Amino acid sequence: MNRRSWLLMALLAGLWGASYLFIKVALEDDVPPIFLVFARIALGAVVLVPLAWKAGALEPMRGLTGPILFMAVIQIVMPFLLITYGEQHIASSLTGILVSAAPIFTALIAVRYDDEERPHGIAIVGVVMGIVGVVLLFGVDLSGDSAAIAGGLMVLLATVGYAVGSLYLKHRLQGVPAVGIAAMTMLAGALVLLAPALVSLPPHAPELKTVGALVALGAGGTGIAFGIYYTLIAEIGPGRASLVAYIAPGFAVVYGVTLLSESITVGAMLGLVLILAGSWVAAEGRFPGQARAVTVAPPLEPPPAREPA
Repeated sequence: MNRRSWLLMALLAGLWGASYLFIKVALEDDVPPIFLVFARIALGAVVLVPLAWKAGALEPMRGLTGPILFMAVIQIVMPFLLITYGEQHIASSLTGILVSAAPIFTALIAVRYDDEERPHGIAIVGVVMGIVGVVLLFGVDLSGDSAAIAGGLMVLLATVGYAVGSLYLKHRLQGVPAVGIAAMTMLAGALVLLAPALVSLPPHAPELKTVGALVALGAGGTGIAFGIYYTLIAEIGPGRASLVAYIAPGFAVVYGVTLLSESITVGAMLGLVLILAGSWVAAEGRFPGQARAVTVAPPLEPPPAREPA
């Protein structure tokens, strides 16, 4: 991964890490999860569709109705609903941390369907480190509370959708402009949820901070963020792109602790350290201090000497 990829991943992690904060703010104002997700996706479409149109990325979408609808349901609608319903029972910081399971499921699915994305060598150690971190967080912070366990499982199930969507995008929509895919999946997702959202309106007018949270969640954490995410998938592959789920928890924890006064346990901090370390090892395929493996082409053999005339 080059510097541009890491910078995009850091920006994406910051946006997605804040998403759980904005979801929690809206839920605390009694905004129904279905309406919240619809508003989030619709605002994301408002940002992305004009960008895709200006970039000429909508024309390549012709004839891709089926794949776009599949992506909208598997990677947008269902994960967003599961995360939002799950966050009714767990803290925003823990939600962000549990989403770090996305690279794990990407690696597990890739074992069967994508040899290129399958972790090899030291990269496997990074994935295992991430798994250990997630298990530690799940065991320490959710044990003994059935509602919290159910919420955590919903968030983990959402990461399966992210993993499936990432691999499907690589194999079925390779070469299609990333911003076009992002725009059309958001538009399709908003249409899918339009009718359910109309019968799930908020019981009262949202507060000003809730409106601001929804706008930030939709425009930033959804529209801009997914444009960056699909760009990363196109440039570095779904396996490495999904590693953003390892980095975003750090932002989610900082936002939750500082802005929502959420508590953080020693176990959670240890788990977070394992996840962040695992993300680096899995992405780089080496431990810190080790030189990056470089394949060197063998030297060309000199041409045979000509016989003297």
